[in-house]
Amino acid sequence: MDIQDVYNLVAADRQAVDELIKKRLHSEVVLINQIGHYIVNSGGKRMRPVLLLLTARAFGYQGSDHLELAAVVEFIHTATLLHDDVVDASDMRRGQETANSVWGNEASVLVGDFLYSRAFQMMVGVHNMRVMEILSEATNTIAEGEVKQLLNVHNADLDEAGYLDVIRSKTAKLFESSAQLGAVLTGRSEEEERAMAAYGMHLGTAFQLIDDALDYSASSEELGKNIGDDLAEGKPTLPLIHVINHGTPEQAALVREALEQGGRNRIDEIKLAIESAGAIAYTSRSAQTEADKAVAALSVLTDSPYKEALAALAGFAVQRSH
Repeated sequence: MDIQDVYNLVAADRQAVDELIKKRLHSEVVLINQIGHYIVNSGGKRMRPVLLLLTARAFGYQGSDHLELAAVVEFIHTATLLHDDVVDASDMRRGQETANSVWGNEASVLVGDFLYSRAFQMMVGVHNMRVMEILSEATNTIAEGEVKQLLNVHNADLDEAGYLDVIRSKTAKLFESSAQLGAVLTGRSEEEERAMAAYGMHLGTAFQLIDDALDYSASSEELGKNIGDDLAEGKPTLPLIHVINHGTPEQAALVREALEQGGRNRIDEIKLAIESAGAIAYTSRSAQTEADKAVAALSVLTDSPYKEALAALAGFAVQRSH
């Protein structure tokens, strides 16, 4: 099953979610409509909503709350992107200008706040306290992850465990919640809920690991952003951490200096060091390990095309080129 087969399996649900997103984005404030539609329609993969839809269907869900919650997780994700791009001073995402580079930082932050608050309005409407607990914890954890990442900017001493802690908070947490909610909506056991949360956490970790590898192994056109953005911002990601720990003393010193000072003026030398130290291969193997753990967690599901699709998502997370 390839990624298009996965998306086709929930095509009707995806279309309904897209319509719901357009409806819920509406505001009497024109600028909110402009920025909201700009970023929501900017070509994202909608991985988190698809994950929630597939999980709900895998458990046999027949209601409509999964559509509402799929839109909620996309709004939360979009809000984090708006805020991220301001914090990182990014000017390019998904191959187009970021909202903050078009409308300014103030507007982007405030529209991000609007999307967060709209997401909470929508989740209240589902009338399920467990849903509220999961999503409120997720947004809090994501915010903590953002702060952890900020505190580690230019920190060349961050180790692998610290890096994984950041990405599991910042990125994997919403994957975790999206998968878990499918079990919650169908009233599944605590064991099944935990298994789906583990699936989402490992999937999200694998996804971010590959993102961090692609930052040094793909082209700007493939990525839809500038190569070496993480380095320019002084973010210690796993490929860089691996070079510091396992490269030659000269390679380690080069990467350490680049992280501490920021900028991409020596990006070509650093890419060579990353390749020479086997950092991309190591990061890819780490991602594959996470993907394998995600697939193992699916054992609580009965066999179905939806279970097959969830396993295929884990494969896609580690095999993609952008």
